[in-house]
Amino acid sequence: MKHIVLTGGGTAGHVTPNIALIPRLKELGYRISYIGSYNGIEKKLIEELQIPYYGISSGKLRRYFDLKNFTDPFRVLKGFGQAKKLLKDLKPDVVFSKGGFVTVPVVIAAKKCKIPAIIHESDMTPGLANKLCLSSASKICCNFPETVNSLPADKAVLTGTPIRHELLNGNKEAGRKFCGFTDDKPVLMVIGGSLGAASVNENIRKILPELLKEFQVVHLCGKGKTDDSLKNTKGYVQYEYIQEELPDLFALADIVISRAGANAICELSALKKPNLLIPLSANASRGDQILNARSFERQGFSMVMEEEEITPESLIGSIHKLYENRSKYIHAMSESSHIDAIEKITGLIEECVQK
Repeated sequence: MKHIVLTGGGTAGHVTPNIALIPRLKELGYRISYIGSYNGIEKKLIEELQIPYYGISSGKLRRYFDLKNFTDPFRVLKGFGQAKKLLKDLKPDVVFSKGGFVTVPVVIAAKKCKIPAIIHESDMTPGLANKLCLSSASKICCNFPETVNSLPADKAVLTGTPIRHELLNGNKEAGRKFCGFTDDKPVLMVIGGSLGAASVNENIRKILPELLKEFQVVHLCGKGKTDDSLKNTKGYVQYEYIQEELPDLFALADIVISRAGANAICELSALKKPNLLIPLSANASRGDQILNARSFERQGFSMVMEEEEITPESLIGSIHKLYENRSKYIHAMSESSHIDAIEKITGLIEECVQK
């Protein structure tokens, strides 16, 4: 039986595309194992699917000064030893990596064990973890047409990002019932990513009384980021993280405010949801979300507002403008040529296995 090891972790964005591939891989007859960190978000998400899960030591590679920079290289080395042993025991035909620091030792160990590894880069420019994996990868999948030019020509393939099919089959009425909303006002959905976005949450809460005059708001705040003082506010519901009902909430939403992580924006585009993107600022990241957001803005899929530009007035103004022009954004997303990422990527996996 063909055997694949999936790897990826740290945030939900490094796990959900792997989860999207699983049903198709099973159809193609693959046995699936997963290598992640000891207790990252990926452990819970994968174990719920009854996929054998193996945790390894992982360290973060930071671009800024932190005392952990002295100890984390040893964690990565330990992870490499563990990954190499695991791969020798599991004997997979191929490894597929979705990124995050836990994947670095796995992909490098795969090369040492002569197992082909395919890596996927969601952002416009490769992150540090994927940069470290480029030379060990057989193929590099990417999301944006612009990215292909910055990768080795013989390895780069434009595939898009795998979207979970269940996201596309939400039930609007089930979403309305879940939130306890009425049908006389449009619904604004605010998503800060699996780890939440403190500044987006804060800015939305500042203008909430104003927003609720015209919208009902469903707010996915991130772990530990709900606000108890807003618990019984009419027309407003908040959740840390939603998994099962997410397709219904998407079906219910008329417009969406989101961070600009690559998976999040690809999901919004596949669902044709008019969106206002607030990318993570370049002060707090390597600026990849800003590049992602601007690419979607150029293609006519999104409005973009940088964190530094936000005032209560500008945010309210942008939300109204987005809602008024929503049909323009839906049209642009409907016209774009979408690649079936799941078929494209599983096709590459099959090629690697047959070789």
